[in-house]
Amino acid sequence: MATSASAVLSKTVKKQFLDLPQGDKVQAMYIWIDGSGEGLRCKTRTLNSEPKTIDELPEWNFDGSSTHQSEGSNSDMYLIPVAMFRDPFRQDPNKLVLCEVFKYNRKPAETNLRHICCKVMSMSEVADKQPWFGMEQEYTLLGTDGHPFGWPSNGFPGPQGPYYCGVGADKAYGRDIVEAHYRACLYAGVDICGTNAEVMPAQWEFQVGPTEGINMGDHLWAARFILHRVCEDFGVIVSFDPKPITGNWNGAGCHTNFSTNDMRAEGGLKAIEDAIERLSKRHTYHIRTYDPNGGLDNARRLTGHHETSSIHEFSAGVANRGASIRIPRAVGQEKKGYFEDRRPSANCDPYAVTESLVRTCLLKEEAQLLNFLVY
Repeated sequence: MATSASAVLSKTVKKQFLDLPQGDKVQAMYIWIDGSGEGLRCKTRTLNSEPKTIDELPEWNFDGSSTHQSEGSNSDMYLIPVAMFRDPFRQDPNKLVLCEVFKYNRKPAETNLRHICCKVMSMSEVADKQPWFGMEQEYTLLGTDGHPFGWPSNGFPGPQGPYYCGVGADKAYGRDIVEAHYRACLYAGVDICGTNAEVMPAQWEFQVGPTEGINMGDHLWAARFILHRVCEDFGVIVSFDPKPITGNWNGAGCHTNFSTNDMRAEGGLKAIEDAIERLSKRHTYHIRTYDPNGGLDNARRLTGHHETSSIHEFSAGVANRGASIRIPRAVGQEKKGYFEDRRPSANCDPYAVTESLVRTCLLKEEAQLLNFLVY
């Protein structure tokens, strides 16, 4: 981590320039998902005044041939602002602007999964059910050499056991990074609701939600971007790989909590059980949507070990962290609330995950193949 004298000097110099007045101008950092479906890109433009709504933000463009989203002979791609957050790095009045990507013909780019997700979330039969989501984003901190942060350079730390929610320099690796990210998300207006150290050393988790509809994906992507930027300032790398270290170490997921107004009402357990029954009949479809490579990434994680279910079988249970779907014990007792889908991988696209849950549980689709139907 950046603790050397040169790093301290760099931070001092950076602060000197960031403290300079900027007049009435505003810096807006436009953020988008690149052609990998996992990576984030960004660039900044100057605005003449502080935007108060998304409608006040101009469209922009970029070179898609450099982000794996177009060919060089037809490289211009459009950036359409869809969500705006306060900028925790440059601070007010500057903004972070999450964008959808469109091709030259104004059709959504292949990795713009938000476009259809938004249409699905806007359907009356979905919106009327008030779908709430909460996503638990696990991640691993790495040094710039790719080695897990804080691990011995030529070996391994002690076995798993003392690290989950651990306290102490020999158990919690990188807490200052986690705290910086948490505060930056709060400043930005991200619906972050908690954080904790995970089972593998140098692995952490933050939670976003409960958030309704399309906002879930917007806020999780914004939180991921902020984490990348915080790690950049600390001189480390964040990995969302679902199994960054082979062997007897936990993988990284993005457990997704889901509920509707029917599930949250008195007697809502029946609606929860009905949804789980539908999910049980569509396991293959969900596995394909729960990581950006159609299930190949999750196959390294969902082994039936290390608090995961098997990728080949659907299962559900109360308080069972080895199941595909977990019903929290309190929900089972109160007969209402939510359920947790433990299958999504850490590198999932939250738009794909939330859309697929809505399609199966609310729109009652049954096909096992990926469905890109626009309603």
